[in-house]
Amino acid sequence: MAHILIIDDDKDFRQMLHEMLEREGYSVSSASDGNEGIKLLENKPADLVITDIIMPEKEGLETIMDLKRDYPDLKIFAISGGGRSHPEKRQ
Repeated sequence: MAHILIIDDDKDFRQMLHEMLEREGYSVSSASDGNEGIKLLENKPADLVITDIIMPEKEGLETIMDLKRDYPDLKIFAISGGGRSHPEKRQ
């Protein structure tokens, strides 16, 4: 059975995707940020990582670069739920 790691700071989306993938028969782990995701991957290898791009703590692009450096054959699927929000720029 393939193992998928989900990395996303949006708890609701992360849980929904986790449940959908489990229903399809995949083994799934999930993390709320890149640092947590990398730690999980060190303990349980994954066949695929699905990661958000925009997250606090460790950005998705930084996470992807670190993962590809340490796991060059790892398949990574990057997603984003939207753009950045800058309250100081709102009018």
